[in-house]
Amino acid sequence: MKNIYFLGKSRFLNKSRREAIRHLLNTTAINKGQQIGCLNYVFVDDEEIFQINMEHLQHDTYTDIITFDLRDNVNDAIEGEIYISVDRVKDNAETLGVSEELEMIRVVSHGLLHLLGYKDKSTAQAKVMRQEEEACLSLWASLGERFT
Repeated sequence: MKNIYFLGKSRFLNKSRREAIRHLLNTTAINKGQQIGCLNYVFVDDEEIFQINMEHLQHDTYTDIITFDLRDNVNDAIEGEIYISVDRVKDNAETLGVSEELEMIRVVSHGLLHLLGYKDKSTAQAKVMRQEEEACLSLWASLGERFT
């Protein structure tokens, strides 16, 4: 399961947490009939993600996550680069009244869900995305004891 990498400001993830997240992501992909080829999760701060958002998406906003699908063909194994703002995750966790870890797992899962084909632009799409995130959080809760 070393096909999922954590780069940048990811020092908050110890080895057991990295392994648990890899297991969560691989299990999620398999449950959806797909497999992960290579995923790079790059943890950045607000300013870095803002610059990526401006440069690549022409969005003049801060965001918690930006996902790039790097596959040549949608039928290939999942390959992608996912940028996550650690600053946004912390702020969102506080706003939502959840732990930073739980919010991070939601956001990490959200990136994979995009690569699995889930979208969140419309209200209906966002509702399905939230349901899938909740399924990932439930799986995460069931993995908790195995990786501590």
